[in-house]
Order: sequence, then C-alpha cells, then structure tokens
Amino acid sequence: MSGQRDTAATRAGIYFSGLVGGVFIDLLKMVMVPLVFTSIVVGIANLRAHRQIHRVWIVTLIFSLTTMAVSVGIGVTSANLFTPGQGLNLEMFRDVMHQVDATHITLSEFFAKFLHSLFINPFAALVQGDVMAIVMFSLFIGIALVVGGERYRNLLNLLQELFELSLRIVGWIMVVAPLGIMGLLAQLIATQDTSLLLALVKFVVVILGTTLFHGLIVLPFILFAVTRMSPLKFFRGAKEALLTAFATSSSSATMPVTLRCTEQHLHVSPGITGFVVPLGAHLNMDGTALYEAAAALFVANLAGIELNLLQQLLVCFTAMIVAVGAPGIPSAGMVTMMVVLQSVGLPVEAIAILLPIDRPLDTLRTVVNVEGDMVGCLVVQKFAVKKQS
Repeated sequence: MSGQRDTAATRAGIYFSGLVGGVFIDLLKMVMVPLVFTSIVVGIANLRAHRQIHRVWIVTLIFSLTTMAVSVGIGVTSANLFTPGQGLNLEMFRDVMHQVDATHITLSEFFAKFLHSLFINPFAALVQGDVMAIVMFSLFIGIALVVGGERYRNLLNLLQELFELSLRIVGWIMVVAPLGIMGLLAQLIATQDTSLLLALVKFVVVILGTTLFHGLIVLPFILFAVTRMSPLKFFRGAKEALLTAFATSSSSATMPVTLRCTEQHLHVSPGITGFVVPLGAHLNMDGTALYEAAAALFVANLAGIELNLLQQLLVCFTAMIVAVGAPGIPSAGMVTMMVVLQSVGLPVEAIAILLPIDRPLDTLRTVVNVEGDMVGCLVVQKFAVKKQS
C-alpha cells in the first residue's frame, strides 16, 4: 500500500512539475514573436541615426559580422567535434519527432523548401509563429526604415515602444522563472537517468572552452593583427568593464563602464566610442551567437536528429541574426534560443534542459560580447586614423 502511495505521489509530483514548467515554456513562446520582430526591426532601424558617418559604420558592421561568423563557426565546429548529447534520444522529444523531416529529404529539396518558407504572408507568419519568415520580414522592415529616414520616425517610435513593452513582459516572466526552472528540473530528474546530466556537463565544458578560446585567443589575435596592441595592455585597460559584464550578465547595464574604460584606459576617441559601443551592445554578440549555434546542435543530438550541412548553415545564419536582435539583459537569450531551434524544426521543449545552465553561461558570454565591443572600438579607430592620414 505504501508503495502505491509513493507511486501515486511521484506521479502527482511529476504531473505538477510538468504543469509548472510547461506554463513557463508557454509564456516564453507567447512573448517570442513580438520580441523577436520588434528587436530586429528596431536594432536595424536605429542604424539610420549614424548613417552620416559611413566609413565608421561600414567598418563596425564588417568587424561585427566577421567576428560573429568566426564565433558561430567555432561553436558549430566544437559541437560537431565533441558531439555532446549524442546517442541519448530522450523520451521527452518523441512526441515532437514527427514534426522534423530533416533526415528524409535531400539537400536540394531542403534548400528549395527553405527558400520558399522565407517569403510568405507576414501576417500568417506572425500568427503561426513561423520564425524564419518573421526574421526575414523584420529585416525588410528594418532596412526600409533606414532608407526612409525621418519619414517613418513615428512608426519607428511605435515599434520602439512595442519592443520596450515586450521587454517588460519578459521581465514579468523572469519573476516566475525560478519556479518554472525548478519544475522543469524536477521533471527531468524524475524521468531521465544520469546520462542526461553527464551530457549536460559535457556541453557546459564545450561551451566554456570555446567561449574562452574566442575571448582569449581569437579576439586578442584580431586586435593585435590590426592595431599591434598587446592583449595584456588591452585586458588591463578593459578589466573594469569585463568584471562588470560578468557580474551583471548585461551588456546594456555595463555600457557606461565600457564607455569609460574604452575612452580613458584604451584611449579611443569619444566620437568612435559613442557610436561603436551602443551599436555593439545590440549588433556585436559573439558569445551569444556561439552559444546558440552550439546549443542547437546539442539539442539535435539529444533528439536523435542529424542536421545536414545546409541546416547547420541555417543554424549559423539564424544564430547571428537573433544575436543581433537579442536584448542586452540577463537571460533574454532564452527567447531567441527558441528561434534558433525552430529554424530547423528542433523541439523548443529542449529549452527545459538549457534553462538551468543558461544564467551561469550567460555571465561568460556577456563578457565576450563586451570584449568584442571594446576590440571593435580599437579596430574602427585604427581604420579611421589610417584613412585620415
């Protein structure tokens, strides 16, 4: 009788944990579409305020896209090399496996299907949550706002308000995040064995290693190759901003310290710093892009899905785009992570596995994001001075 009570209590506990965790995931899904749409549109449209300084803008854009592409490449390569999560085939994903037909079509068929899915009725895409079509429509709207200039100022202000409203709702959801995460964790612990925990530990180690590699090797190498500044001198001047980024997990909250360190310690002109740092807080997200690309491949391994080359390239592209639109606040990447997963049909329920490790990893990737902004300032100044002399 006692065993039956224990079994009934266990089932009730798993049910309640799944209910709480499921509501939390549903809340994230609810805010995902408006947040992604407005953040990408506003992030691109705000470039128009700086369009009179074309050279600085172009160098900043090239630097940001290049370093993000490198970081995404590192993340995907490491996920393919170390294959964390491979061979588990978790039961929690079996109900959604029928939605993924990735392994049953050829590369050419997938490419044609992907191109067709990019350009559909935007209202239908918004209603259905078709993330890639939403991303593409957001890019068009953002570029149109840049080209239109002051003519569309009222529309940009409205979208800015909607973006801030979405962030407020995300803030409310984050209040109940501890309960949601505990519910998801309890369900995972009760229904999975230790192999999942070991896979998660392996994934964390891979992310930490690749993020540190990008922050300690790749970015300093680019800095030295372009400016001849030693990494030691750079880190000495940037340490206050990097420590603040680590403590706050927010590139936006760190911005005042980043501006001061870049101007006073690294001796970048205020004109360049005032442009590159605020723009970089939204555009230059190396750590975020690396994490989200690698996490998508980790989830694919857990679900027993083998992504082909085009799908991995799509993951890379989506990770870069949503990293540009990711708000510079703690754990906002959870919402954009869902976009990356949905871009190739991976189950968004996998966010349950990533949530418990998101905040600790968020601290390190924010440090790399801020480091990239500061390196970008020095690179842009080098090209500007070179161009003027």
